[in-house]
Amino acid sequence: MTVADKAPNRFNATMALIMGTLAMMGCFMAWSSFAPLAAQIAKTFSLSVSQRTLLLATPVLLGSILRIPVGIFSDRYGGKKVYIILMLFVLIPLFLVPRVHSFGLLLFVALLLGMSGTSFAVGISYVSVWFPPERQGLVLGIASLGNLGNAISALTLPRIAQHWDFTMVYNFLIGVLLVLIVIFAIFCKEMPVNKNKSFKDSLAVAKDVNTWYLSLFYALTFGLFMSFSNLTPTMLGSLFKMSPVDAGLWAAAFGAMCTIVRPVGGVLSDKFRPMALLQWVLIGIGVFALELSGTLGAMLPFELGLVMIGVIAGLGNGIIFKMVPYVSKGNTGAVTGFVGAIGGLGGYFPPILLGVIQQATGSYTLGLVLLAVFAGLCWLVLWRNFIRGGSHIVQ
Repeated sequence: MTVADKAPNRFNATMALIMGTLAMMGCFMAWSSFAPLAAQIAKTFSLSVSQRTLLLATPVLLGSILRIPVGIFSDRYGGKKVYIILMLFVLIPLFLVPRVHSFGLLLFVALLLGMSGTSFAVGISYVSVWFPPERQGLVLGIASLGNLGNAISALTLPRIAQHWDFTMVYNFLIGVLLVLIVIFAIFCKEMPVNKNKSFKDSLAVAKDVNTWYLSLFYALTFGLFMSFSNLTPTMLGSLFKMSPVDAGLWAAAFGAMCTIVRPVGGVLSDKFRPMALLQWVLIGIGVFALELSGTLGAMLPFELGLVMIGVIAGLGNGIIFKMVPYVSKGNTGAVTGFVGAIGGLGGYFPPILLGVIQQATGSYTLGLVLLAVFAGLCWLVLWRNFIRGGSHIVQ
């Protein structure tokens, strides 16, 4: 390859990384837009605690399940096309949210808004093909900074609602996506694809046991990220009577810490055995889940535990996605779809469960203890199969 050939390739790879990350960020802002506005929405629609947590969890459902077909479409037809079509679709529920007047319709629109969560599968598929294997941990960690959309939503949307109104929040999100669509269409090149690959070939990744092991671990780490990003404003408001803006700041801090350290997890996995690193992540999540369960009446220790569990989960997310491209060559989008779908479902059920437990017992304690138990079970699976058992995904 000549220097002239390498320059366009380097430009295409750089633009793929930049725009793949920014597009994911914009989509994640839309995906998590209900959480920082939960208090206002609950007041408008007179929602109970369990209804509120159901609403927060609903976008996660579709955004998780449809990661599988969307990831496969990206591998087969190209991430640029799929990304642009996805963002155009998300404009529809963003337009509808401030215009519905019943809880049932709001749930339906929230389900449609969940499509924005599939951006993760598209982004990882689109970005990964431009870079060599030895840089996958770092590159996919950087691409996953698109998860910062959760933190940006928590930081900005309550202020927009406070200074203008609820409709302006969604007009702002529509504007963000429109800008991203135009830039993506003009400056990004389509990724190389294998058009002869069938859906059956892509679905073959479901037969690989490593796909399911990574899915289980990601259900804990990414599920924790999604659950706490959505629940933090509600929990801090109910536990410590914190204002929506201040609670949004803490939700932003949690989301930011969980996302910023993700590339660190990827870099560490480029240098050390990923599964050996992951076992300490699982132990750390269990420890801090128990710490949170014991500090529900003390604001400062609770906030400290919240940030720490976010950091640990973020490292785990980066470590896990270092391994994804190694499971099935040429099927990164499909593996990402499966792992991301189970991880997203890991963020769907906990808010509902915590809401039901809190309403039944008056406390979040039991729910946080169950989180620690789940972390322990994941550690046991990892230890038996990858630590003691000696299995490898990345050598």
